[in-house]
Amino acid sequence: MNRPSARNALGNVFVSELLETLAQLREDQQVRVLLFRSGVKGVFCAGADLKEREQMSEAEVGVFVQRLRGLMNDIASSAIVGLIETTRGLLPGAGGTQRLPRCLGVALAKELIFTGRRLSGTEAHALGLVNHAVAQNEEGDAAYQRARALAQEILPQAPIAVRLGKVAIDRGMEVDIVSGMAIEGMCYAQNIPTRDRLEGMAAFREKRPPKFVGK
Repeated sequence: MNRPSARNALGNVFVSELLETLAQLREDQQVRVLLFRSGVKGVFCAGADLKEREQMSEAEVGVFVQRLRGLMNDIASSAIVGLIETTRGLLPGAGGTQRLPRCLGVALAKELIFTGRRLSGTEAHALGLVNHAVAQNEEGDAAYQRARALAQEILPQAPIAVRLGKVAIDRGMEVDIVSGMAIEGMCYAQNIPTRDRLEGMAAFREKRPPKFVGK
């Protein structure tokens, strides 16, 4: 993301570009891991473009927030270090009121949303809101390099199993444990006929690294 004049704030055109890019990548069978990186030094994303939103009608705001919520659903990222909407006379509208309680619990989510408090990377990591917090390097891309390292760990794994595992976790978190188990069972059944499953078992038996092909 590289919109330095607005600190990568999400406006109509920017959201449309991101949604279009995600739609294209979703159809690309060669893509296994996707990293979001900011090209703006010192900021990842400043949130919604409030200057642009101020010029919208109430109806336009509703449509825009709905599209923004769709974008957040596509990204499904929990790397949020501040929901400051209440300090601007707003409330989180792109899914923050639903995702944050699922990450941190209701009580802490209410505290952070009601106060509009900003969290440092270290604080967010201590709360379990982000998986990793790294010290900045001289190049200013420490977080990106850590993300690349994590991507390199995911990349060799069976892509269909990884995708179905993500589906099982994401959808299972929205329902009770019994329903979640059923979702896991359906995902597991979809993976049984794959070539990658057979390859994984053969590689284990032959004591060699597996070569997954995503089929």
